[in-house]
Amino acid sequence: MNFKLNIITASLLLASAPVLSANFAVSQANITQVDQQNYQCKRCEVNSGYRGNVSVAAGYIESDDVHAANAFGTDQDGFVATANADVQYQNADGYQAKFQTHQLGYENSFALMSAGKPGLFNIDAGYQLITTYQSGDAQSNLYYDQGTLVGSTLPYAFELSQQREKMALQAEVQHDMYQGYVQFDTEDKSGYTSSSVMNPSPVNIGLVVDSTTDSFTAGAIVNGANWLTELSYFVSQYDNNSQDLSFTYLDDVYAAAPDNEAHQVSLSGQYQLDSTVMSGRFIVGRMIQDDDLISMNGNPIQNWDGEVDTTDATLKVSSMLSNRLRVGGSYDYSNRENNSSVFEFQQYTFNDLNDTFKENIATDIERATYKLNAKYRISQGYRLQAGYDREEIDRSYSVREETHDDTLWGKLSIRAIDNVIIDIKAEHSNRDGSTYQTDELTSSEENALMRKYYLANRTRNNVELSINHTPLNWLGVDISAHYAKDDYDDTVIGLTESEDYGVNLNLNATVSKHVSLYGFASQQWINSAQASSQSYSTADWYTDVEDEFINIGTGIHYGGLLQNKLTLGADYLFSNSNSDTYITSTGTTPYGDYYSYNHSVNMYANYNLSNEMALKLTYRYERYYDTDDAQMSLDETTSFITLGELNHNYSAHQVMLNFSYLL
Repeated sequence: MNFKLNIITASLLLASAPVLSANFAVSQANITQVDQQNYQCKRCEVNSGYRGNVSVAAGYIESDDVHAANAFGTDQDGFVATANADVQYQNADGYQAKFQTHQLGYENSFALMSAGKPGLFNIDAGYQLITTYQSGDAQSNLYYDQGTLVGSTLPYAFELSQQREKMALQAEVQHDMYQGYVQFDTEDKSGYTSSSVMNPSPVNIGLVVDSTTDSFTAGAIVNGANWLTELSYFVSQYDNNSQDLSFTYLDDVYAAAPDNEAHQVSLSGQYQLDSTVMSGRFIVGRMIQDDDLISMNGNPIQNWDGEVDTTDATLKVSSMLSNRLRVGGSYDYSNRENNSSVFEFQQYTFNDLNDTFKENIATDIERATYKLNAKYRISQGYRLQAGYDREEIDRSYSVREETHDDTLWGKLSIRAIDNVIIDIKAEHSNRDGSTYQTDELTSSEENALMRKYYLANRTRNNVELSINHTPLNWLGVDISAHYAKDDYDDTVIGLTESEDYGVNLNLNATVSKHVSLYGFASQQWINSAQASSQSYSTADWYTDVEDEFINIGTGIHYGGLLQNKLTLGADYLFSNSNSDTYITSTGTTPYGDYYSYNHSVNMYANYNLSNEMALKLTYRYERYYDTDDAQMSLDETTSFITLGELNHNYSAHQVMLNFSYLL
């Protein structure tokens, strides 16, 4: 089954309610015998009317790669224009309205509107356009003809990009201790993404994306002096407007994601008793998919009754036992019960297609998580935290049906040193579980010695250090580092080891009243080792992957020029990622290059024409390069066909002049 769901659960309000005790707040004062006319404020004024700003911008973009639109927000080349606004209104009776826009006219933009009166009602409406670009030079020898992939002697070029158009409408009302809300969201997704079909060897295609997701939420909240509760209902409907794909000589080579829907009912609440806060949530849901299915023998299954029932529950307790000690705990439960229909399907074996049939397996998964923690203030400036977490997972029809992770962690916070904040955290965890069962039902085509990393026994150790120092009143320094190591000592074939470590440095300096500087640098390394086998008896070749990420940035803001009318600024960002893979058998062989880097520069000058009007000139530069040795052109002779070389190597420029008006 393929459920593409956007499950939205009602948020549990965690703001602490007042403690049950005598209430001496000013709002509780008895003023029935007071002549309030003698105490009216003579200077208070209601801040009514409009405030905010509106702006328009026009400029020029020079780029020869659509990938630059991910940074600039639009794929337009040449002259561009956009509008922005952030306007608020309030009248003397307390009614408010807000209107906000960002980059209207671009492929990445949004507009938000809201109106209402605090404590009475509010209405929100929003529109957002999100576009991501992968490549503008994808090529294919297959083109679409009403659900049929037709071959062509000459490749055609198309753009690998996806656009999401979102619209939302929300309304809420409030009266005394009652509150109600409704919300409707719709999202249309379109474009092309890369995918593959068999012909009979693998062939990459540009898969058409055309889908709509609608969701609706309604709920009610009731709250008292020390409690609140919320009941909500959520429904989501996914409609895929794309078609199943066929060749002219072979039907059903690709099955489009089926339409589906999801329903949830949620009940949550919170209660405070003195210094103890308890909260909980209970959710039941159902995911439904009843589309037709295609099968390898050409006989479709009509109205497949796909159904998954879900149950989720959470309980949290936190209590202040003394002015030094706070303890807490939580329990989370999740159950996915697959009640879908079971049919016989013709199956691929490891090396060819035979006439055997197998039933699909309706798998269930159940998860329970327990957490206990305590916070203790040792003395002024020293606080110790510690906890124990346990996660138990039960997967039906799996090679390992039960796993459990146990984690012990501790954290020491030091605030006793002037102008210094230090946090040190350490963690140790182990995963174990039931006996492996590699059999015909669970994994007939897997090596009996292979261990999937999320099921295998694992030992993890993790340490983190964070230091915040303000050596001078104008200078701030933040340093953090982490190291994590995973060991899979019982794994013969599979992931045997991984480590993740890195360091971050941030500097912020207010040099003078008008000049401020910042800088940051970070580097991260992720390494993994995997053992593999061709003999099905022992590991005989090995893979080592080494990933490295670097981010460096700096910037300056210089104001107060030309009698406080001119402000200058600049920002620079450099990022680099690199991945090296080595295969060791009789010798060690490296894979080809796989890395990317990006230089980004932003310079601006803002000039105040008056107290209400300003001009801003901005220049942006993007230098981007990536390479993947696995990419290949269509004319290369291989056992599979790609969409061509999709690497990027470009420089892009943007110059914008912005006029803004302050209301």
